[in-house]
Amino acid sequence: MSTISCLWAILSLINLSQSMQFHLRLQRNLLLPLALTTLALTSLPAKAQTTVYSPISLPASREVNDALSNSDIPTGTGGFARDYTVNLEAGDQVAVDVTSEEFDTLVILMNKDGVTVGENDDGPDGTTNSLLFARIGESGTYTVRVSAYAGQGAGNFYLKVARLREVQ
Repeated sequence: MSTISCLWAILSLINLSQSMQFHLRLQRNLLLPLALTTLALTSLPAKAQTTVYSPISLPASREVNDALSNSDIPTGTGGFARDYTVNLEAGDQVAVDVTSEEFDTLVILMNKDGVTVGENDDGPDGTTNSLLFARIGESGTYTVRVSAYAGQGAGNFYLKVARLREVQ
């Protein structure tokens, strides 16, 4: 191979090497930002949650007239629920009564950890109203959840939580 041929081969390799480096720089400096810009322009903006879950504190009377609607807490099993908090003491025996003329009520009593203490669909009077009796094992804040049986229905209801006393 002649000297000129060798020089020509070396120059060709240098050009090829520079061309590859150019393409790598092009990829790093142009293609990556272009891809990120494309993703940013085609993605949907995230929407922040506008309401914060906060159960309603029962008044001192421990009774309330209220309404269940589709703007309440989704239950995950269909339908909606309305939650109330009440402070109970260890050893309390309570009756939780929920009545409604507009839907079949379901009441659930949960401890501070969200564990179900008791629940009732239909009370002993043969109606679709709920009457739950429970003995409280630990002092603390409990949640009373009112919902419609099988997630079917909504409307006005009356809730009362009463401490039961021993007959003397």
